[in-house]
Amino acid sequence: MFKESNKEVEERFLLTRERIEEIAAGENNGMNEKIQNYFKKTAQLLKKCAEDFVCISSDVWKSRSFEQLKSENALFYQDILPQNYGHSFADPAFAVQELGEEFGRILSFLYTELRSERAFVFEQNLEKITILNELFLEIYCMFEEGDVTYKQIKDTIYWFLYDYADDWAGYRVRELVDPALDFATSIIMDSDLSDLTYLYSYGDYISEVEIETAKFLNSLTEEEISQIAETFTEGYRRGFELKGVDVSKKDTVNIRYPIGFERVIRAAIRQFADMGLKPVIYREALNTLNKRQNVRIGYISTDPNPQYGYDHRFDNAIYLDKRMIDRKLSCMRKAYEEYEQEAAGFAGPACFEVFGEKPFEPVNKPESYRLSERQQILSTEYSSLSNELLNEFINQEERSFTIIAYPVPSIGENFPEIFEEIRKVNTLDNEVYKEIQQNMIDVLDQAEAVHIMGRGRNMTNLTVALCDLKDASKETKFENCLADVNIPVGEVFTSPKLKGTNGLLHVTEVYLNGLYYKDLKITFKDGMIKEYSCANFPDEKDGQKFIKENLLYNRETLPIGECAIGTNTTAYV
Repeated sequence: MFKESNKEVEERFLLTRERIEEIAAGENNGMNEKIQNYFKKTAQLLKKCAEDFVCISSDVWKSRSFEQLKSENALFYQDILPQNYGHSFADPAFAVQELGEEFGRILSFLYTELRSERAFVFEQNLEKITILNELFLEIYCMFEEGDVTYKQIKDTIYWFLYDYADDWAGYRVRELVDPALDFATSIIMDSDLSDLTYLYSYGDYISEVEIETAKFLNSLTEEEISQIAETFTEGYRRGFELKGVDVSKKDTVNIRYPIGFERVIRAAIRQFADMGLKPVIYREALNTLNKRQNVRIGYISTDPNPQYGYDHRFDNAIYLDKRMIDRKLSCMRKAYEEYEQEAAGFAGPACFEVFGEKPFEPVNKPESYRLSERQQILSTEYSSLSNELLNEFINQEERSFTIIAYPVPSIGENFPEIFEEIRKVNTLDNEVYKEIQQNMIDVLDQAEAVHIMGRGRNMTNLTVALCDLKDASKETKFENCLADVNIPVGEVFTSPKLKGTNGLLHVTEVYLNGLYYKDLKITFKDGMIKEYSCANFPDEKDGQKFIKENLLYNRETLPIGECAIGTNTTAYV
């Protein structure tokens, strides 16, 4: 796919590779010893990426055994694993300790950004590898010449991102809608999935979770795999049916999944094809311009170290300003206009999720970047404007989604039994629940409000105001939600009336976007968040910052969006 663009940058790549190999060898250039050590280690990382690019392009990679690939994968990711992270330049705390307050954080960011080259090595995208190499060498030369300042490095990074925003933010739009970008699709559809070496074709971190998941799925029959996939794809189809939208007029479906589930995803792709839908599958965002804090959206593997992503969630503080936001939005609009037809044919995401991962409770580090108050405002403005742009080219009334979840082996030794029970839960009879839930709705339609009270340790005391019905014979306050967009079956839900929705919502333990919250408390006043707290940190203010950054995404408040009553007692058990 990248043969033409690779040819155009080949000479530039070879020049950068030659210089990087010299730096990796540890040339004596009169730099501060610790700074030189940083550049040497970073150059060694880039040298390895260049070697792997050549190896993959020449098909030598395919001759390697499973154990060789496993060892190579572990070698690349070893420095960010929890046991080694405290001595890695990827850790801003270590970088500041070694390189000083002035340069530590920003060089830690640079190291993190350059690590993304591995993805482009496997995708065989030489252009992106080359421009990242050039950024590294430009900053290296600044230190080599001496008298470099933090502002000079910051400006270099800023203008690099500004100049190449088309290659990052613009290209990300294409990844969202263009099925011709079929890197992951080809792995799923063309690999021998009984040979687990295919797991190392992505370039992502592969843990025992991915290996054991793939092994387990290989033990299931084609019929069992097909049934798991069909629950997923049929829920997606029914979502369109319930909205009264003709899915046959759409062209693509975005499939998000965890590596290791390829047998199920292959079956799902074939079933989506029967609906006339081609897969659009993209990797989680790696470039800083495309990241949304530490949220991972796309196809993913086990996170080698969630603290690593958490430490770098606000690296955009280096460059976030109005000019950069305008540049990003301009590049995104240009891409949407170029792929307008593909965007119009986009049917929405189908999300295959997992649970049972090891818990993660983050640590706040003073060495990590944080957004200023002005940048927090700009961040929320960008989120709003980018969503408006998305909605301009992808009609939200003509798209749908579905979400299903299965356990992974890290849930414990009873994984096979739990997996089988979840498979049963995900295929419960819709019609049975439809009748039960309608009986509930008939009663709830007569109510003005729902009063929710916690018990035991839970202190919830929340009154949710319900909308008024103009014609009770034709209207209802609650949706009868079956196994379509949300799988498994089992809830009735409503969008509350804001005025009159007051009180405390208390959750003793919950994981949201991979982050653990302890004793999360949210107080509502007329449907808007008024106060919030959690017990994650000794200082209450740190807990409030944690919630504002990771749940409110730096907004001052948000409205309550939904009130739901779960009915799936089988899932509860």
